[in-house]
Amino acid sequence: MFFVLSKTLGIMLLPVNFLLGIGLIGVILLLTRFAALGRRLMAASLLLLVVCAFSPLGNVLLYALEQRFPPWDASRGAPDGIIVLGGSIEPDLSIAHGMPVVHSAPDRIIAAAALARKFPNARLVFTGGSANLISNDAREADFAGDIFESLGIPKSRLIIERRSRNTVENAEFSKALVNPKPGERWLLVTSGYHMPRSVGLFRKAGFDVEAYPVDWRVSKAFGFATLAAEGLVRTDLGMREWIGLVAYHLAGKTDDWLPGPVTH
Repeated sequence: MFFVLSKTLGIMLLPVNFLLGIGLIGVILLLTRFAALGRRLMAASLLLLVVCAFSPLGNVLLYALEQRFPPWDASRGAPDGIIVLGGSIEPDLSIAHGMPVVHSAPDRIIAAAALARKFPNARLVFTGGSANLISNDAREADFAGDIFESLGIPKSRLIIERRSRNTVENAEFSKALVNPKPGERWLLVTSGYHMPRSVGLFRKAGFDVEAYPVDWRVSKAFGFATLAAEGLVRTDLGMREWIGLVAYHLAGKTDDWLPGPVTH
């Protein structure tokens, strides 16, 4: 049920979808005796979309998340394992075109491959299935091996987890797959803005990980977007993570509202 709600209600609450919905309701109301309310809703929708597109809102939302975890400290020595979260590969497009298609967050895979080369004894895990509400045969993990091999990492080294649909299942299924031993050090590679929620979910699953944030989206908190699409994407990304942090904590899937680093 939580997965279904995240793919329905959660998507509807994203700023762009929500505001477009409000504007559409306003248009419909123009045809009724509530035309005055309709005009107000349309005006509010347009104004708030402009705010989301061009104000620093998206930067502020993302910057707070991306700055939560510092860069990984390599001085403590080699890790025992590396986990890279899915979210980069488009499985439907990959099937349609007969080759891996990386749509977003390529830094996750690039950084994981670089780490795997640097630490040849570390176990390497890719976790990612399908995030589609209606399941099909397309899975991210089915194409990960080819991408890693093109980056110099043999497929035989890659441990594949292909059943997970979201970050909760990334954590739970990865732990069951690799059975980490006490004292082992595992790196978690994912986007900086996604790291707080991811670490919180792995901790709740009983899998202690060290954050290796990548895929930075902003360099400062109060930057202004020059293209509307950029601002809207940042606002949606940031709001999605903040909604997810609240929802997962209320559902008991994380122990903290905003998970952060642990001092060793």
